[in-house]
Amino acid sequence: MYDLLVVGAGPYGLSIASHAAAAGLSLRVLGRPMASWRDHMPRGMFLKSEPWASSLSDPEGRRRLETYCAGRGVAARHGEPVPVELFASYGLWFARNAVPGVDERTVARVGACSGGFEVLTDDGEVLRARAVALAIGVMPFVEMPSELSGLGPERVSHSSHHGDLSRFRGRDVTVIGGGQAALETAALLAEQGTRTRVLARADGLSWNDVPPDWERGWWRSARAPHTGLGCGWRNWFYAERPGLFRRLPEPTRVRITASALGPAGAWWVRDRVEGAVELMLGHEVTSAHGSGTGVRLEAVDRDGTQTRLETDHVIAATGFRARRERLGLLDDELRAGLAVLPDGSPEVGRDFESSVPGLFMAGLITASAFGPAMRFVHGAGFTAGTLVRGVRRRLRTGTGGGRIPAPGEGRRRGSDLGLGAGL
Repeated sequence: MYDLLVVGAGPYGLSIASHAAAAGLSLRVLGRPMASWRDHMPRGMFLKSEPWASSLSDPEGRRRLETYCAGRGVAARHGEPVPVELFASYGLWFARNAVPGVDERTVARVGACSGGFEVLTDDGEVLRARAVALAIGVMPFVEMPSELSGLGPERVSHSSHHGDLSRFRGRDVTVIGGGQAALETAALLAEQGTRTRVLARADGLSWNDVPPDWERGWWRSARAPHTGLGCGWRNWFYAERPGLFRRLPEPTRVRITASALGPAGAWWVRDRVEGAVELMLGHEVTSAHGSGTGVRLEAVDRDGTQTRLETDHVIAATGFRARRERLGLLDDELRAGLAVLPDGSPEVGRDFESSVPGLFMAGLITASAFGPAMRFVHGAGFTAGTLVRGVRRRLRTGTGGGRIPAPGEGRRRGSDLGLGAGL
C-alpha cells in the first residue's frame, strides 16, 4: 500500500509528487503529464501569466521554467508571453527530472477501503494507498450554457475541447464568452481564415494592461508590487498569502473567488481581435437549435431586442465550475461524504484535506478555500508544500494504528466497492 496516490499529472499533481518524493513518501502518480496543455489548447496559444510566475514547484527550486529555458537557449523574459507548447515541454522535463515516474493510465474510480483508498485504473488494476491527492485540473468542471444542451459536438463544443482549430478553416464560428479563452480562440480562428464572431453578455470587453517594467522606482513598486497574479497589493494578498485568505469568513472567500480577476483579455491579443473579429457585445443567448448542419442562435440585447443568427459551429468559452457532483471518478459514497461550500465546491481544511480523512484536493477545486491563486500555476508551490505536510500529518495521526477511517464507519473490502472484485 502506497503512502500517497496522486491523481493527475498537471502542474499541481507534478508539484505535489515532487514534494512528496522529497519527503520520503512512497507514492504513485497517475495521469497523462501536462494533458491540458498538450491536448486541450491549440497551437499558437500563450500563457496569460508571466514566465516567472509559471513554474512548477520542487522543494529546492531547481526546476523552474527559467532554468529549463536557459538550458535550451530560449528567453523567458518579463512581459513576453510563453507559448503553450514551450510550457508543456517544460512540464514534461519537470516530470522526468523531479518526479519518480508517472503512470500515464487514467483513473476510472476512487473508493474507500480498510486502511485508506482504492484506485481503479482504466485497464482494471487496483492500487491502494493510505492517502489520495486529487489534482485533476479543470476538465471535469467544464461549464456549458444550458441553452446549448441537446446539440451534438459537431455543432457545439467547449473551448477546452480543441487541441486543433484547423477543422474550422473557411467556416463560420461563433464564440461565446468575453474572457481570455474566448478572445484568444477567436483570434486564432480569424487568423486561419475562419469567419469569427464573439458573443458576450458584457457591454464591453476588458483588457489587461501591458505589465510595467520589472525594474521600477521604489515608489511605484511600493504602490503596486509585482505578483504572480498581476500588480497591486490585493493581488499580492491573493498570490502570496493563500493561507491567510482561508482565514477570511466563508461568505467573503466565496464572493471573492467568484468575482476577483474576472473575464479579461491579455494585452497581447487585443490587436488581434479588435478589427478582425465581429463583436456582439451586450447579448445573451436565449436558445439554440440545429439548422441544417449548423446552429441557429437566438439572442437578446440589453434593450430586449431579439437577434437571430446562423452559424456553422458554436464554441462556448464559458469557463469551469468546480462542484462536488462533477467529481465523477469518486464512488457515490465517497463523493456524498464530502462537505461542500455554498458554491458547491468541496470544503478543505488548512492542509487541503477534505472532510473525508486522507482525501486531499488541489487546484481549481480549492479556489473558494484558498483564493484565486488556485486557478493559476502560481498556486502550485503553496499547495504542494502545504498538502504534503498535511499528508505526513495524516499518516502520523491516523486512527487505529494509522488507519484512515472510511466514510460512514465502513470497513469494506474492495469487492464491496466494485473496485477490486475477486481480490
